[in-house]
Amino acid sequence: MLHESRLIHRSLREAPPVAVAGDGLWITDSMGRRYADACGGAAVSCLGHAHPAIVAAVRDQVGRLEYAHTGFFSSEPAERLAEMLLTDAPAGLSHAYIVSGGSEAIEAALKLARQFFVEIGEPGRARFVARRQSYHGNTLGALSVGGNMARRALYDPILIPAGHVEPCFAYRFRRPDETEEEYGQRAADSLEAEIARHPPGTVAAFLAETVVGATAGSVPPVPGYFRRIREICDRHGVLLILDEVMCGMGRCGSLHACEAEGIAPDILVVAKGLGAGFQPLGALLVHERIVHALRDGSGAFQHGHTYAAHPVACAAGLAVQQVLRSEGMIARVGELGRGLEARLVERFGNHAHVGDIRGRGLFWSLELVADRAAKTPFDPARKLHARVRGEAMARGLLVYPMGGTIDGRNGDHVTLAPPFTVTEAELDLIVARLGEAVDAALAA
Repeated sequence: MLHESRLIHRSLREAPPVAVAGDGLWITDSMGRRYADACGGAAVSCLGHAHPAIVAAVRDQVGRLEYAHTGFFSSEPAERLAEMLLTDAPAGLSHAYIVSGGSEAIEAALKLARQFFVEIGEPGRARFVARRQSYHGNTLGALSVGGNMARRALYDPILIPAGHVEPCFAYRFRRPDETEEEYGQRAADSLEAEIARHPPGTVAAFLAETVVGATAGSVPPVPGYFRRIREICDRHGVLLILDEVMCGMGRCGSLHACEAEGIAPDILVVAKGLGAGFQPLGALLVHERIVHALRDGSGAFQHGHTYAAHPVACAAGLAVQQVLRSEGMIARVGELGRGLEARLVERFGNHAHVGDIRGRGLFWSLELVADRAAKTPFDPARKLHARVRGEAMARGLLVYPMGGTIDGRNGDHVTLAPPFTVTEAELDLIVARLGEAVDAALAA
């Protein structure tokens, strides 16, 4: 029984319903209640639940080889997945390092960046810079570079030092007298100022979510921002690590979100949609010059995990990537995303308490405000985002809410990230139920 659960749940004061089955958009609990999973959990289930091709691939691989430690062997699914991921990766990315999720991947990226500079004779580069109001994972290294202040607060005394610069968040921080391009340059210039605060040759890497995910809610960069960031990193010899754990693998309408920015990173971090929830999976796509430095130096990446490049996880990821390509899913995301945007604008565009509707592809968020003209947030004590979640779930809808949108304390938003297999009728249902939930939460 739930009240006797020995699990440590997200809340220790109440037990969640027990999910027992999934099919496409829908999850069914043990009481027979069905929920439209409009957020893919945490933007994970990009192909919906129980996709037959992925289920078959996982079953087949378990029957062939369930596990092989990478200290002894590679595996066919790992080799094939790496080959597929690198075939259409951003320019210069030549190798993949495969792990079990986004936080693991960020940890590996930090260690890889550090080792790269040691290998090339720049051991002084040990500092990392990221942005406020971004999130890079919950392990200590990932939390250290992340800018989600609420999640950092408890653990701050044990986090490694890292710099945090201005986010690129036009709705909140662009001045009325600035164009988007001018604002983007100002936001990017905060990185150059942070690098200049430290002795030359001490900053190793800058990390950023290409489209900001959970912490601020589907925030796309303004035009030109990342080109300026790329120039700054190149000028100072700093690696650019792009975190596309949430926004990548087709979620924003291109396979990699950075394609829309016209740049390539030195390390690209992917997860969530990589395995689509069928297996825990994450990966780094790494620039050839980094790989060559390690190969020609010590000869190995001084890092590893027991379940790295897990054969069953890789088989699932390979099947997901094959479906994305064979079924034209990326193009479908663009088409359905435009439809979702139109529905959200129709339902919430004139809503007195929806200040911003933002996103790309099938990754959209509403920012909720007490005063639309002044962009005034609601009192954090009200926990409006949590109320929206509760009202949505009561209506059989799963959404991804967050508080602290603006600065870690103030602001509320709610995010949608439906599967790429969602239908037009299901989009209608999602927006209708979300509208009811928002209005009910505001009235409470």
